[in-house]
Amino acid sequence: MQIKRVFITGGASGLGYALAQEAAARGWKVCIGDRDTERGEAVLESLQRLQSDAFFMPCDVTRISDLEAVAKELQSRWSGVDIVVNNAGVAQVGPITETSISDWQWIIDINLLGVVRGCKVFTPIMQEQGQGYFLNVASLAGLLDMPNASSYNATKAAVVSLSETLHNELKPNNIGVTVLCPSFFKTNLAQGMRSSVPDMDKKVDKWMASSKLNAADVAKMAWQAVDAGKLHALPHREGRTAWYMKRFLPRSLYQAIVHKKAQSRTK
Repeated sequence: MQIKRVFITGGASGLGYALAQEAAARGWKVCIGDRDTERGEAVLESLQRLQSDAFFMPCDVTRISDLEAVAKELQSRWSGVDIVVNNAGVAQVGPITETSISDWQWIIDINLLGVVRGCKVFTPIMQEQGQGYFLNVASLAGLLDMPNASSYNATKAAVVSLSETLHNELKPNNIGVTVLCPSFFKTNLAQGMRSSVPDMDKKVDKWMASSKLNAADVAKMAWQAVDAGKLHALPHREGRTAWYMKRFLPRSLYQAIVHKKAQSRTK
């Protein structure tokens, strides 16, 4: 198996770290970027036990200069990069009437523009190499439309659209794209979540804990989708079912199902 050179944003915890572990277990070279320097340095040793070339770089995806610094370092160490995982993200929950413009700006800057910056910085490198791959982490929320999550849904839907666009745009450059759209699974997303809904962090933790898949499962399925060159990767079976229902059922029937599901989750 060819050794890949992989860079992962938000790679110090949660899904990003699980993706890094799985990549390192495959024998691939891994660089994790994260704004949590302490956490990044703490987990590095475990990655290096799997792949000695693994390293960490401080990286805040809201600063394009950070991503440019990573790109420069990867060029110096590895002479390029094969796969860039735009994983860093945050959550915001609340009705449209209670979601401030500053919260919209915050989540757009990280969830959408963070992915845009990653693609913009690394596409020229991949074009010069004649090959490359983007794994963009969105969410099932980017394909569905659960109430009281307009800002989160919108940013993840934009990541889906961006990924689909680049899948077409970059094909002549031999650059592939997969957009990962998981449902709830145990991760640390709720830790930095902003919400105007009381006890939402506890509710999210409960939904995540009930998932049949954990971060390691999702990471393995994500890399399998990359191996297969799939554009859309939906790890959760119930997520795939919900997406099909949205696409093929009459809107009124789909909407009734969504509201029934939303009401059951508030209990």
